[in-house]
Amino acid sequence: MIERMKLHQWNEIAREEMSPLFTRQVIHSDTMTLAKLVIKKGCIVPLHSHPNEQLSYIESGSLLFKIDGQEILVKGGEVLQIPSNVPHSAEAMEDSTATDLFSPPRQDWITGDDAYLRK
Repeated sequence: MIERMKLHQWNEIAREEMSPLFTRQVIHSDTMTLAKLVIKKGCIVPLHSHPNEQLSYIESGSLLFKIDGQEILVKGGEVLQIPSNVPHSAEAMEDSTATDLFSPPRQDWITGDDAYLRK
């Protein structure tokens, strides 16, 4: 068995309620962060940026992202790539589930310095 291999099961990972409209489950590795998000219609993730490159896979529902003065609607089955240090926000247009991948790991999430998400 490879020493660093680890099996994660979403049903065993704590759900963190960031607000009444937004919950997340998070796995951190040495080089990335993986998050499973449940975002209710009307939830707004305020404008923010981070040094992490982000891939946001919308599993179901839709999110309206605002990035660099542009709006882009990302629907179930689509993936949005957000470069590092680019300010962005998002609004859930309907109840949605998403999986976000960040590289490098989200240090602000590890330390709990993510107040912009907590309401």
